[in-house]
Amino acid sequence: MKRPGPLLTLLAGLLLGVFLLSLNATSGAKNTSSSASPPPSSADTTKDTKESPAATQSPAPTKPTPSPSRTPVPNAGYAGRTDDGSSAVAVTLRDGRAIAYFCDGRNKESWLKGDVNDDGTMRLTGRDGSVLTGTLKEGKRIRGTVDIDGGRYAFTADRTKKPSGLYRATATVRGAQVDGGWIVLPDGRQVGVLTRDGEPSPAPRIDPETGAVTVDGQQLTALPATP
Repeated sequence: MKRPGPLLTLLAGLLLGVFLLSLNATSGAKNTSSSASPPPSSADTTKDTKESPAATQSPAPTKPTPSPSRTPVPNAGYAGRTDDGSSAVAVTLRDGRAIAYFCDGRNKESWLKGDVNDDGTMRLTGRDGSVLTGTLKEGKRIRGTVDIDGGRYAFTADRTKKPSGLYRATATVRGAQVDGGWIVLPDGRQVGVLTRDGEPSPAPRIDPETGAVTVDGQQLTALPATP
């Protein structure tokens, strides 16, 4: 029997070499794949999140500062004299409105009216151009001035209690139009002017309890003046 020749031996060596090369290539691919970096774990992600800066919080709203309380404007009457003692002033307040009367008890008088502000200030005006500017002090008195006939009269009017206050009567007496105004001061004194068809004169006394007054023989009733 004949032995294999050198050609067969060489062929067998070549086949073995190809097999070994193929095996090495497969092994190298597996090693390369396994050497890749692993993805970050959930623990690492949580750590990064915890280390990030905290979110900025909005500041708490500031509470508004309450406005200082004010003494409410009362419905009341006030009466007093001017600083020079020549005249009297009375003011009646009702629901934010005011009516005032200035008179010297002889021949000078003026009726004024207007609004009262929440802080107690007021500016009242008359048809004759007179102006009363005043301020209510803690509901107890009014301090101000009256500008009339080119003069200015400072006054203080204290809060009144009945029968003190401001009174008025209008009527026709013996064919004449009569309009009377009276200021009953806290001490009981009265100051008033009565006009007959526009002619002023000192007013007769009234009964402050009833308002009764006699004008030229005719009895009238003076009523509290309100805005």
